Amino acid sequence: MKENRINHLCARFDELLKHADSGSSAQVPTVLGADEVTGTVSMRGPTRRTVLTAAAGLALLSFGGRTSLAVMSAPRARQTDLDFASASAAAKLIRQRKVSSEELTGRMLDRIARFNPQLNAVVNVLRDSALAEARLADEALARGKRVGPLHGVPILIKDAFEIANVPDTAGIQQLAKYRPTVDSEVVRRLRAAGAVILGNTNVPFLLNDWQSYNTIYGATNNPWDVARTPGGSSGGSTAALAAGLGYLSPGSDRSGSLRVPAHFCGVYAHKPSLNVVPLRGWFPSPPGAPPQLPETLAVAGPIARSAGDLMLAMQVLGGPDGADAFAYRWSMPAPRRQRLQDYRVGFILDDAQCPLDAPVRKCLEEAVAALRKVGVPLREGWPRGVDPKAQYQEYLYQLYSVSGMPPGIKPEALEGLAAKADASVGSIMAQANLDRHARYVDHARLQVDARLAWQAAFADIDVFLMPTSFVAAFPPNVRLAQRAVGQRPSSIERL
Repeated sequence: MKENRINHLCARFDELLKHADSGSSAQVPTVLGADEVTGTVSMRGPTRRTVLTAAAGLALLSFGGRTSLAVMSAPRARQTDLDFASASAAAKLIRQRKVSSEELTGRMLDRIARFNPQLNAVVNVLRDSALAEARLADEALARGKRVGPLHGVPILIKDAFEIANVPDTAGIQQLAKYRPTVDSEVVRRLRAAGAVILGNTNVPFLLNDWQSYNTIYGATNNPWDVARTPGGSSGGSTAALAAGLGYLSPGSDRSGSLRVPAHFCGVYAHKPSLNVVPLRGWFPSPPGAPPQLPETLAVAGPIARSAGDLMLAMQVLGGPDGADAFAYRWSMPAPRRQRLQDYRVGFILDDAQCPLDAPVRKCLEEAVAALRKVGVPLREGWPRGVDPKAQYQEYLYQLYSVSGMPPGIKPEALEGLAAKADASVGSIMAQANLDRHARYVDHARLQVDARLAWQAAFADIDVFLMPTSFVAAFPPNVRLAQRAVGQRPSSIERL
């Protein structure tokens, strides 16, 4: 079944390329309820550049351009035509008063009511407050008030970013009744840009899985195939966007939590550099605890149905917070090049340390071939100075350094594993928890060395393409997720 699914997506990519060549229109099915809700929607034939830009992400496929912006020329836009539109298109239509925020918000809430029971992607639906926010947005527009770039656009929030008076759990049973009193900085910035909050989305326990299951809300399913996982930890958000239940969502990523679910669900996500998007009000700070030290791995970033929406969201979300905002400003840099063919592209499709499933590799090879066909200069192989095995081991050390001691494990139980020093996962985890500060500083320098190696690489290339994941979306393993929630001391023996 998995190979058939991959082949189907590759065939769709080929179809889009053909339409890019001919400039013809295409019929693109909606993710859910195509025959019952919207049938098929007209899509203006994509240009080869837009198709190849999507291919350059090396996700299996994204359908960010599924809805025609031609509806903007109509006196009024039909809500059903906008179920899979970009956030940018929705915002423009609202500003032009061709559709109201209340209409779009009501439409998204209706779709959540209809399709979410199959997906379990949205775990807290804020129907009353969302409609009230939407009405206020429409009233402000009617008064001629200056509006933000997301004015009136209904969006979702990952259940890791605090929303005032809304459950914020990060999948942890002990936080099931926790209600923050203020918005996280990410939510505050989205509200300031005019967004309407529909609710929050499901995550795995501790945001720590490639599937999205916890004992509070259960498991989330993939809208392309409900027998498969949407990934994690931002799986609720990616499933919801792929199903047309909202227009945008913030996510977070320490171990693929933005990238993998976007890959599994066929949407876009962006993992920014460290500390570009403030994490105040994000899960790691326990309720009532003082702010934590700056993150060494985790970042916040946007999830969307188009690359343009990622850019828009980063303009909203990026920049320093608190006292840092007095010291400096941040802005997105201009593109390095103007034409796709001018970009110098490095790529890697496979590695002995992590071989790809054959159908995944086939699809990615076809994407690279499409880039080559239009004259993009390509360079295969890891950049000089980049050692993926060593960098992966350093990543694991940093990960276990911030994760802390496994539940129920005493330090002396790790001494034997640490002494092995055999670069196994268990040995690295033990060392990360037992090493003295001086040794941790040595590892911090290795992290800096890795950054410098990539910075040097980007002097010779503009973009480096690599697989998002070595597999496609897989059937969920709830039993494994349940075991992770109730982790026992004996689990250390399996590392």
